[in-house]
Amino acid sequence: MRRKLVVGNWKMHGSRVANEPLLAAIAQGRPYACDVAVCAPFLYIAEVAVAFAGGDLRWGAQDCSVHEQGAYTGEVSAAMLAEFGCRYVIVGHSERRQYHQESDQLVADKAKAALAKGVTPIVCVGESLAQREAGQTDDVVKRQLSAVIHTLAHCAGEMVVAYEPVWAIGTGRTATPEQAQDVHALLRAQLHAATPHAAQMKILYGGSVKADNAASLFAQPDIDGGLIGGASLKANDFIAICRAAG
Repeated sequence: MRRKLVVGNWKMHGSRVANEPLLAAIAQGRPYACDVAVCAPFLYIAEVAVAFAGGDLRWGAQDCSVHEQGAYTGEVSAAMLAEFGCRYVIVGHSERRQYHQESDQLVADKAKAALAKGVTPIVCVGESLAQREAGQTDDVVKRQLSAVIHTLAHCAGEMVVAYEPVWAIGTGRTATPEQAQDVHALLRAQLHAATPHAAQMKILYGGSVKADNAASLFAQPDIDGGLIGGASLKANDFIAICRAAG
């Protein structure tokens, strides 16, 4: 049985004043029956590392560069993340794809760069509302994941996948458990065709996950936890979601 994973994605939120009580509350909420991690903005990663030091809580980043080092102003390499003890890095989030025009191949290259330094990429895939209404969901998510599978090759089994329907991110709309499960099952089948480790791989759901809908989503056979946005900034909500996964 796959152990659930709940990852908080703070996006571009946080402050030194707000972070301390939030992280302290999450740490004090232990023990959890699932794996728990927080992916914070680059500036705050060290704060998360200190707050979670010595325990089983993990931390990560929201992006990384494909480059190892060099004249790439503003970029942060996977080696730098590894130096700060990052377990995870989110790559290919829909906001990166939309606002920074990240291609499927760039996302795949970032995942490869992360794995090369021992950081687990959380690879995001998902369709827009227009694509869903046009019946293109399956084609879109399979295309996005295919680029990563091809690039990682025999290492594909080492990533975490996150299905985030774009139309449900920050909108208050959530895919029904059945809708989410359908896509997760599709992704699992695609992974089965690519790697012998598919049955053990985690596929997370993200998209307006809240304390009151987490349990029904996590009860689905191919949903192995969540990538949590807004609710990860509220200690009580995030802890409740973690409890729902255990």
